This record gives sequence, structure tokens and C-alpha cells, in this order.
Amino acid sequence: MTLLSIRDLTVHHGQLRAVDGLGLELERGEVLAIIGANGAGKSTLLRALAGLNLPTSGSVHFAGRDITRLPAHRRVAAGIALVPEGRRLFRSLTVEENLLTGAYRKRPGPWTLARVYELFPWMPGRRTQNAAQLSGGEQQSVAIGRALLSNPDLLLIDELSLGLAPVIVRRVYEVLPGIVGAGTTALLVEQDVAQAMRVADRVHCLLEGRSVLQGRPRDLTAEQVEHAYFGIGPVREGRD
Repeated sequence: MTLLSIRDLTVHHGQLRAVDGLGLELERGEVLAIIGANGAGKSTLLRALAGLNLPTSGSVHFAGRDITRLPAHRRVAAGIALVPEGRRLFRSLTVEENLLTGAYRKRPGPWTLARVYELFPWMPGRRTQNAAQLSGGEQQSVAIGRALLSNPDLLLIDELSLGLAPVIVRRVYEVLPGIVGAGTTALLVEQDVAQAMRVADRVHCLLEGRSVLQGRPRDLTAEQVEHAYFGIGPVREGRD
């Protein structure tokens, strides 16, 4: 069943046309990765889906409902949660206090504080520690837990691996199957192409705001991905 449907979406970031006539669909239970170089429009797309950047044109339908002009706070209530680039934690608050901010507009669902602590076993022993004292990987985990506590149907993750060591990135990605297994669909933006191809059911590669390659990772060659990522020559889509 289609959870998210984007049609001919254009979004400006100031004077820049950051997303240009984009179309894609996301099925329930999928992990869709949006890859591309810096400036490809990936983060702007996620901000538009979260309601932080209004589209110039096009439409966004979520669970069969047109949410193109829906305010951000109402999208949380509808079942969309964003893990923003750079984590954006409240540095003066504790781990647990940061997590609980995600439950402010909590929907019915499987995610509770106890369930998040099961997902990240290190957290209970550090729950009274200030977020500013955490490592980058720990902060990313708290940001994910905070988003999950709203019980979203769709989890948007912006640049999960940004600024993290590869070993930490792998550890954070290890929780993704548990999140999807609990019924949450995931759309993630990622510059780490290898990691995205490893965890995603499908990928879209953006170049200058347009999708120039899409398909299942197993159907895409390294050459196709490289050419799409850097805009080298014509690209054939993988089988979808």
C-alpha cells in the first residue's frame, strides 16, 4: 500500500530551485534512501515533507491525504517525524528530557520510553546526563528516539551519518530493522552511498533537484550510481 506519493514537486530555497519537478512513491514498510552530492536538494526535500519548506508547485499525499499545504505541527499529528540534519537536541536538557519532547504530540502506537531504551541499551544508564555531553553517535541515537516517541508512520532521517566515524554509523544503522519491524516506514537522506545501498529497499539519486536514477540496489551497477551521483553522461534506471 502506498504511504507517500509525491507528484511534480518543486521547492525553492530562497532563489534556488532546490527540488525540481520530483516524483516518487513510498510503500508502507519500505526503506527508501535519497542519495546525492551536496546541493542536490536532498535536505530541502525532507524539510518539505516535514512541512518546514512549502512547495512552489506539485503535491504531496500521505496515507491518501493531500498534505501539500499542511503545517509542520499537524504533520506530526498525521504521522510524520523528522530526525533533522545535525540532530538539533536541546543541549541543556538531559537525555530523557530530550526524548520526552518527542512525546508532546504523541500518537497511539508501539513506541514508548521503555521501548526506545530497549532499542538503545546504553541510554537508561545515561538518562540524566546532559545531551551536550554525549558523543555525536549518541546524540544521533537520542534524536532518532525522540522522533520515534511521536509514534510516526513515516520516519524522515536527514544525513544520519554526517560527522560520524564509520564504525559509529554502522552501529546506528543496526537499529533500523527494529524500527521498520515495528511498523515504521523510513525515508532517509544519505551521502554515504555504500551504507544507503546496503540498508535501502529502493534508492533515488538526486542531481540538481531532479531524480536521475532510481531502482533497487541489487539492480543498479556501481557505474550507474557513480554517473548519476556526479552527473556524468546518460544514466539508465534500474529495474523497479
